[in-house]
Amino acid sequence: MEMSRKAIPYTPNDKSLKDMTIMIVSTSGVHLKDQEPFSTDTAQGDSTFRVIPGDVRAQDLTVTHAAPKEHYNTDAPKEDINCVFPIDRLRELADQGIIQGVAEKHVTMMGYAMRLKQINEVTIPAVAKEVVRSKADAVLLTAG
Repeated sequence: MEMSRKAIPYTPNDKSLKDMTIMIVSTSGVHLKDQEPFSTDTAQGDSTFRVIPGDVRAQDLTVTHAAPKEHYNTDAPKEDINCVFPIDRLRELADQGIIQGVAEKHVTMMGYAMRLKQINEVTIPAVAKEVVRSKADAVLLTAG
């Protein structure tokens, strides 16, 4: 079977979950309330990303997303950000010893974007660098 050039190769993990630091990477449009919101211009979308500090308080986060409400209703995430960006749940897992800890930073972007070439060639490589620099052992991917 031939693998697509866009396929993500399987990377075996030799660490136990209790020894892993977890980073969130999300396309749910989460950002700090004092960060620039994602653009909701549906003609262009937004191919940028935001870095969220690992010690962020859930109440300091919000969601800006251009997807039509019938595709992604942001009301629930605005009430409890953990439904799309489970920062408090990761901390609980760390407190219980199920994971080693929560990464020092996380990365978010808006999944509803039309600039796919720019996302593939610029955004995703930049996000990948943030992930590598974070030294997290695993990434929890979430979407809106």
